[in-house]
Amino acid sequence: MGQGGQEKPATSLTGAVTEEIGASLAQVDAELERRYPGDPGTRQPVHTVYVPGDVFAADTVRAWGDRALAALDEHAPDAASFATVLGLDGGLAEPVYERVRAKLEREPIEDLRVDFEDGYGPRPDAEEDEAAARAARLIAEASAEGTSRPEAGEGTAAPYMGIRMKCMEAPVRDRGIRTLDIFLTGLMEAGGLPGGLVLTLPKVTYAEQVTAMVRLLEAFEKAHGLMPGRIGFEIQIETSQSILAADGTATVARMIHAAEGRATGLHYGTFDYSACLGVSAAHQASDHPAADHAKAIMQVAAAGTGVRVSDGSTNVLPVGTTEKVHDAWRLHYGLTRRALARAYYQGWDMHPGHIPTRYAAVFAFYREGYEQAAVRLSRYANRAGGDVMDEPATAKALSGYLLRGLDCGALDLDEVSGATGGLTRSDLEGFAAPRRADLTNSAVL
Repeated sequence: MGQGGQEKPATSLTGAVTEEIGASLAQVDAELERRYPGDPGTRQPVHTVYVPGDVFAADTVRAWGDRALAALDEHAPDAASFATVLGLDGGLAEPVYERVRAKLEREPIEDLRVDFEDGYGPRPDAEEDEAAARAARLIAEASAEGTSRPEAGEGTAAPYMGIRMKCMEAPVRDRGIRTLDIFLTGLMEAGGLPGGLVLTLPKVTYAEQVTAMVRLLEAFEKAHGLMPGRIGFEIQIETSQSILAADGTATVARMIHAAEGRATGLHYGTFDYSACLGVSAAHQASDHPAADHAKAIMQVAAAGTGVRVSDGSTNVLPVGTTEKVHDAWRLHYGLTRRALARAYYQGWDMHPGHIPTRYAAVFAFYREGYEQAAVRLSRYANRAGGDVMDEPATAKALSGYLLRGLDCGALDLDEVSGATGGLTRSDLEGFAAPRRADLTNSAVL
């Protein structure tokens, strides 16, 4: 008899069978943990801004914010005019506009990459050496200022900063390695690697190039006594070979695993990739079918690995007459909203005038849906009924949505806590990062 006088359920299999099955799957269990650890739970920036190495300066972040604010002042000086341009719902107009302006004052750029590749081009070695050393010094100074005196660094430093080096192809390989070495060494000499350091490896076509980057970073870490794996990097997807290999397999999936846990993101390169496929210049855009195909493969390859996917950019700049600026804003806003709906939560911005519509699209995306998401999550947390039956995987998506809204400034913790019936950020993080077993074994509530 079992506890309470109940009969023990009958079974047919012995414990030895269970042990045998467990032993046979032990390697698979280890592979799942190693290859698919899940999302890291850290903040993902909503965009990346690329600035050529010779243009980057101490005031770049603040200058971009000021130019974006000036564009709003000139072409959409109030919430009503901005909402009319973008087609924002009336209830969103004021909160979105106010938050966009506040964001441009406080944190105009979330992720900045000093570019030593296409945006910089070939230069004399001495000139690139100097620019790489200067980038290290300026990023170190900005990071130190933001850490020691957050109020002083407001609007002058980005939470994430780093460089895009030249690629691992033979003609520019040595130059790219030297630039990376000078940059990282400069950071170490200035006090160490900042927490928001991000590196980008462009034009990757073979997994072996990713492995080479891993070996390079291992050597640097060993030379400076850093913890193994301290330095990660993004992989930029800009060629057809990075999606489909000569043998018909998905190269990008092999690249992720070749990074040995160091890959932090896959960034889609709109124009290089489109040109590689022969798409004419007039039709090179992030919503082209070729772009959708590439990003879908990237998304599936990255799922569960902890590697984030970033959309590309538009080269239609919001400059000129107010009519032209409004047309460019509508295009950029629409592309950003389209990407968010497809779970591409990051993209590139090429001009200060893109930043207002980047944040407008992001803030509207989270503000228009947060109340419904909060109610559903609250019902799930309290095991209450409703018109939608949610399960752990959905709770993960709901809490992830709210956390991303909090991270970028679209939402405030007080309003999220109030709408969820008192859930804290820690509660949200718990729902957003369940153990694999919680997703596969939990009953539907």
